[in-house]
Amino acid sequence: MSFGQGGPSWGPGGGGTPDWAALAEESAARARRRKLLMIGGGVLATLAVGAIVTTAVVMTDSGGKGPAAGEASRLPDPAGLPEDPSAPAPTFSPVEPPPPPDPEDYISSARKDTAPVTVDGFFPGRKLTMGDRVHLKGATHLTDACAAGAQGALGAVLTDNGCRQLLRATYRKDGVAVTVGIAVFDTKAHAKKTVDQASGGIASLSGGGVDTFCRGGTVCRRTANSHGRYAYFTVGGFLDGKRVTTRDENVYTVGDDLAEFTFRQIHQRGRLQASQAAADPHG
Repeated sequence: MSFGQGGPSWGPGGGGTPDWAALAEESAARARRRKLLMIGGGVLATLAVGAIVTTAVVMTDSGGKGPAAGEASRLPDPAGLPEDPSAPAPTFSPVEPPPPPDPEDYISSARKDTAPVTVDGFFPGRKLTMGDRVHLKGATHLTDACAAGAQGALGAVLTDNGCRQLLRATYRKDGVAVTVGIAVFDTKAHAKKTVDQASGGIASLSGGGVDTFCRGGTVCRRTANSHGRYAYFTVGGFLDGKRVTTRDENVYTVGDDLAEFTFRQIHQRGRLQASQAAADPHG
């Protein structure tokens, strides 16, 4: 008697009796296969867990070289660190530095205005250039007798207010000549008072290629101003003796150029002395 495929195996000799030895051996073989499958699956599971743990260790331990890529830094926030009590604290002086010296202070009083007073210091060179206008320098003069360089009542005004020195320089351009005079006083108040009281004018200075001008009653243009302890004056006109009118712009231009230049020279005198004082405050 026999069964189809997959049925039990009968031993030799027939009789319908199963081959118990073969069945026992087949059952043992199946048991061994199940055990091997279970062991293999456990090893694979163990390897997978180990790989996950290893990856986690690598990502969290960068060997002391900072956080791994994509991971936020775990360094402490400096703002949250406690202050070091032994560190020196910054100190600030409660005393503000003094302001820089004022140039006006150095030209307002003889006590501080101690630089030498010279013609070349106020009127250097052989010509004066203002913009595109060139004025040639003629004669110059310096005297302690201030009234000798004035015309009309200005001489007495200079003397009464204590004029110490009078400097004059003449410039010419295109048939026009102008003399500028600088009167030196002890204080700013004396210079201003002189200008307020001015009558007459500075005397024109000829020589150095400039003939006599603005004398003998010729009408000329006169100005008077002050800056610091200095009063400065101009007298200008034509070298051919023609009288000056308000339409003679060339006479006004030369006179204004000289007055502006003189103002700048006086101010520059103050700036130089103030700069020297700032560089050497104990000098």
